[in-house]
Amino acid sequence: MFINGQWLKAQSGDTFQSYNPASGEPIGQVPAGKSADAVKAIDAAAEAFLLWSCQTAYQRSHFLYEAHALMMADLERLACIMTEEQGKPIQAARNEVKYGADFLLWYAEEGKRVYGRTIPSARSDQRFLVLRQPVGVVGAITPWNYPISMITRKVAPALAAGCTIVLKPAEATPLCASAVFEIFEKAGFPAGVANLVTALDPGPIGETFLSDFRVRKVTFTGSTTVGKMLAKGAAPQLKRLSLELGGHAPFIVCRDADPLHAAKGLALVKFLNSGQACISPNRIFVHTEILKPFLAELTSRVSGLKAGSGFDAGVRIGPLINERELDKIDRQVQDAVAKGASLVTGGCRLTDGNLGRGFFFAPTILSDVNSDMSIYREETFGPVAPVIPYDNEDDLLAMANDTHYGLASYVYTRDLKKAFRLFEGLQFGIVGINDINPTSAAAPFGGMKESGLGREGASEGIGEYLETKLGGFSI
Repeated sequence: MFINGQWLKAQSGDTFQSYNPASGEPIGQVPAGKSADAVKAIDAAAEAFLLWSCQTAYQRSHFLYEAHALMMADLERLACIMTEEQGKPIQAARNEVKYGADFLLWYAEEGKRVYGRTIPSARSDQRFLVLRQPVGVVGAITPWNYPISMITRKVAPALAAGCTIVLKPAEATPLCASAVFEIFEKAGFPAGVANLVTALDPGPIGETFLSDFRVRKVTFTGSTTVGKMLAKGAAPQLKRLSLELGGHAPFIVCRDADPLHAAKGLALVKFLNSGQACISPNRIFVHTEILKPFLAELTSRVSGLKAGSGFDAGVRIGPLINERELDKIDRQVQDAVAKGASLVTGGCRLTDGNLGRGFFFAPTILSDVNSDMSIYREETFGPVAPVIPYDNEDDLLAMANDTHYGLASYVYTRDLKKAFRLFEGLQFGIVGINDINPTSAAAPFGGMKESGLGREGASEGIGEYLETKLGGFSI
């Protein structure tokens, strides 16, 4: 673990293994931190906050610029660690490292744009002055599906704002987190500013973040179930929260859309990271008049997707992260087929050759999916595309919004009026109009309803780590 500028073992001496999901083989060992280790890291962060928060934005930005340069220089090594530990194809891993580095660069610049303001008073002898100041020590919890970019998306704005941070990465991808903190160490981050606690059991670390009053903000990316637990635990101290939670994204293909273009877009975004993305389309609404050419094009593209180790040439489908996720997806597919869905392609675990050693599921297309099936309601997080035919476009908004989630959504149409109607009517924090990649370090990312609280990225992202202070001066 990296605490107060030093690499340390867990105080208990316990360790745990990280595994390659493509082969099931152990690839590294890390400390199994517990509550005492989290407290030690919070001690360091609280002490470092006193000096770090007093540095100028320009001084803090220097470290982020340096970390960005080092991450880009070390791109290939970081990508290889990610492919081995998380499983995504090597080119996707390279893209993620670049995306992660973007947050360091963006917030190195955005930190200098944290502005206060003056407010006119009705009294001639009074002046109002507004300051934006860092909230304090931050406890961060990151997921395994984007194990590098989700770290920088939290660390960069927190540090740019003047906060210090303790990060608990996903237990499935601790080696990726260690590699990122090696970058922070090389960049010269002052001791205690950024701290890493790895843990096999995340519960005690999360409980420490919630119970320690010195942690004034918790930021979490993961499941809605855990997010709700954190929100409940944060309530007694009214602790600040940012929650980026689950999604159940609708992908709407309007009658006027080009079905081939829409199918190409869906194939690219649905099977990215083997479907293990919170913004992955989970309900694909296609008008019946263009369903046949849409399915034909989608099937052609999906049938050609090669599964295997992310290091092998031509592989587009990596493994799922573990057996539990594999079983969940298989259950959803079997339930849909039993209730009348048509299995167009895929639908089973892949076991040929070396694939049987890992957690691979065939890229799958289901058609004739309806609301009675579990896959219609549950987040899938895997390479399964459930297609839902529809006839009446007047029902589109009601169908798409019929979920407790509200993170991402997608619309394909050539009608500008229709595009604006759907953009404004969809109850989702992100809407891609003929766009399968509506994300950027410069753009706000986050959801509505049970998909979370707050935003990451853009100016909104740094605002999550700032308090607003008013000064009233009588002169």
